[in-house]
Amino acid sequence: MIGFTGNTLDRADRVRHEPALLEAALADPGARLLLLDGLDPILDEEGRLGWTDLAEARGELLFLGYEAGVPRFVSAWPEGEPVPTGRSPAMFAMLDRFAAPDAANYAAARSLVFWHGRHRFCANCGAPTRVAHAGWSRHCPNCGAEHFPRVEPVVIMLAERGDQVLLGRQPSWPQGRYSALAGFLEIGESIEEAVRRETCEESGIRIGAVRYVASQPWPFPSSLMVACIGEALNDDIRIDANELEDARWFTREEVQQALARDPAAPFLGPPRYAIAHSLLTVWVEGA
Repeated sequence: MIGFTGNTLDRADRVRHEPALLEAALADPGARLLLLDGLDPILDEEGRLGWTDLAEARGELLFLGYEAGVPRFVSAWPEGEPVPTGRSPAMFAMLDRFAAPDAANYAAARSLVFWHGRHRFCANCGAPTRVAHAGWSRHCPNCGAEHFPRVEPVVIMLAERGDQVLLGRQPSWPQGRYSALAGFLEIGESIEEAVRRETCEESGIRIGAVRYVASQPWPFPSSLMVACIGEALNDDIRIDANELEDARWFTREEVQQALARDPAAPFLGPPRYAIAHSLLTVWVEGA
């Protein structure tokens, strides 16, 4: 399963639009609150997400949905406190311990909390906004504008040429790590066009045919990773040093070694929870 997918919550859209249903969920004695340390998850001894009573909420409650008939909530970011913008090393250390559904449920909660913390004021008139629709929008009482959480699409892609695939590395990554190239879709661009543009900009490799493989929600803060494989039309690499530290062609055998975490592998592959790992697995298997 691709990391951060497999959400087990019934998001119960009806609750977002009927105040009586939200009040009933809030009054349910079994209702549970997701435990967070800042934006990081708090796991129990079994590596599962921690939940507690709603009385422990430190901010306005945001409705996540129902699981096995139990309403689930998370606290909005506390008023007046700055929202962290970085990714905690402690949190990344937990990701390999997550049960798949827990990772997906946490991803939704984290992105929602982050969005509320960063969108307290109306983008139209600048007035303070209020939580609405059980936490799935914000309303401006001054001009009436409605604001909704946004997803930022990102293409992440492999360029393949025969039995080789192009991978790059960023200087901030662990020593020896190489992974798929990636970049945000721009306004007025299709997925295929973004794959071609980003690959060429970062590596000088031109792409012909593009095929879609899979997608992944990426909650840092709220991206949707769109994984593709493109046919490379040339093989002479010219990297953009503002984006990459290096880019290289690797063979199928070398990628297999990296995915297997073979000490003899010529590079360190992406972590299992990243869609780049799934993308490379698909390519190795020839799917």
